[in-house]
Amino acid sequence: MHWDIVIHNFDYFLWGQTQFDGVFPFIHEPGGLLAAIILAAIGIFGAFWIGLAAGLMRLSKRWWLKIPAVCYVEMIRGMPLLLLIFWFFFLAPVLIGQTLPAFTTTMFCFMIFTGAYVAEIVRAGVLALPKGQLEAARGSGLSQVQAMQFVILPQALRNMIPSFVNQFVSLIKDTSLAAILGVGELTRTGVQVDNREMVASFEIWITIAVLYFMICYVLTSYSRRLEAQLSRYQARDR
Repeated sequence: MHWDIVIHNFDYFLWGQTQFDGVFPFIHEPGGLLAAIILAAIGIFGAFWIGLAAGLMRLSKRWWLKIPAVCYVEMIRGMPLLLLIFWFFFLAPVLIGQTLPAFTTTMFCFMIFTGAYVAEIVRAGVLALPKGQLEAARGSGLSQVQAMQFVILPQALRNMIPSFVNQFVSLIKDTSLAAILGVGELTRTGVQVDNREMVASFEIWITIAVLYFMICYVLTSYSRRLEAQLSRYQARDR
């Protein structure tokens, strides 16, 4: 067993290349587990706004809003994420005239891909509320937009939080696909160390799996706790 290799490279698994400026480490470029968390966090943040817009557009009765949202959601959900990454990486230079960094490319792909799933979460969350909520809001003098903004969405978003957390967990694992473009996230660091050492593959990949598991387990446990809290709130409201 060669666990000493894992111990020696453990900081590399956590944050990739670092430069030390005095006492505090300065991260020259995010890598390792840190890069995976940053990609997932920015990805889910951007996907929330994309998904919120697409979900509300899909609920609209105006065809010119609904049809583009339906096309976006169905097309992206029917496409493997890896294919989207390749497609975006090779299409971006044609559209903007220059090659985007691999980190930026995968970040935008995660936003677009996850946004389609968030759109379905939003749509399901809004439709799960009683129809009388919207009718009561409209009856009080609010417009359709105001009723959605001040009455429907606050209730629906609260119920969507566990689903958002689960989507974030899924995105954490999907960041491993960024390695295909050379992004130095956690899986890529494992490949690099494994290729360099060549004698500790088992130990390296067990460590990578445990790091993914720890992050996902913490988030999943938090999601279960949120679901339990929401169930208590809903029971109390009844």
